[in-house]
Amino acid sequence: MSETILQAGILIFVAAGGTAVVFNREPLSQAMVVSFYGLLLGIMFFVFQAPDVGLSQIVVGAVALPLMILLVLARVKKQGRKSD
Repeated sequence: MSETILQAGILIFVAAGGTAVVFNREPLSQAMVVSFYGLLLGIMFFVFQAPDVGLSQIVVGAVALPLMILLVLARVKKQGRKSD
């Protein structure tokens, strides 16, 4: 019974996190929200008893993807300065 409540709770948090990513329009803050969303997805996989997938999701979704987004934003900003 408590496992079902935990699963339902994490699904609600994942849905809210996905909604927050979609409605956030500022690229820098969106990268941070994507990182938090990746962490929520990793926790969800742990709750649903898939720890290997959860660890992979945390590495990719909470660390690698936001880092790549931040690097691209920095490069675009640098390119914009060169063209001025």
